Amino acid sequence: MRFNEAYSGKVFIGATPELNEAQSVIYGMPMDWTASFRPGSRFGPGRIREVSLVLEEFSPYLRRDLSEIRYYDAGDIPLPFGNPEKSLDQIGRFVAKVMASKKMPFGLGGEHLVTWPVVREINQYHRKLAVIHIDAHADLRTDYEGEILSHATPLRKIAQLLGPENVYQFGIRSGTKEEFSYAEQERIHFYPFEVLKPLKEVLPQLKDRPVYVTIDIDVLDPAFAPGTGTPEPGGITSNELFEAIHAIARSGVHVVGADLVEVAPAYDPTEQTPVVAAKAVREMLLGFTK
Repeated sequence: MRFNEAYSGKVFIGATPELNEAQSVIYGMPMDWTASFRPGSRFGPGRIREVSLVLEEFSPYLRRDLSEIRYYDAGDIPLPFGNPEKSLDQIGRFVAKVMASKKMPFGLGGEHLVTWPVVREINQYHRKLAVIHIDAHADLRTDYEGEILSHATPLRKIAQLLGPENVYQFGIRSGTKEEFSYAEQERIHFYPFEVLKPLKEVLPQLKDRPVYVTIDIDVLDPAFAPGTGTPEPGGITSNELFEAIHAIARSGVHVVGADLVEVAPAYDPTEQTPVVAAKAVREMLLGFTK
């Protein structure tokens, strides 16, 4: 799969037109084939890019400007509609090319299943990879209604690949009894309900390790992000999410890839969900790009 040399739509604010100059590559994974409640997250990557124009390029939190880093927006990976297996394969092959070019992959979802092939590819390049997962849902099922390729299963697959002790989950407030039991019995670093406090406590353990960061927008309370496929009341605030991103950025953790998933624009006519997602992406780009 080639990089898109001429993305026909809008690009994320401040993106360089030159791939060779880039330190990281933004790409969309427009897949929602396994949505169990509300589809529509396949439109998330495009809308996040479009609304990013409302943002300033300067982050007063990190005191950095997007002009200080170089990132290329490769557009959306063309995925076969309704075919999860083939879609995941194409995402994996795209990310393999990003990794071979020695650039950091930065994905925009799409449903959370898209994280699975990304981590699988990055794991081939980095020993002792750990995953920081910030989400409302555990995503630790073996299957959903008999389907093993589901947005409810990616963290179970990742835990089995990396070892449960290398998975760190924060903000979880929804899951089956089996999922919660699995996390506790298999010694996943599992922190339900809270994000910032436990995250700050464990980050020293991850210093200098390669880490992949995956954020599901539904970790936010629906009051802050109603535009998502599976909203879950009782979440964190936008500011808490930004603080978590900044804590990772300042911790010395070696972030080798990241994604933000599950923005479904159709369910938020105010557009506050894609806007908060775009701001989170800006902070992640500035915080994780060294």
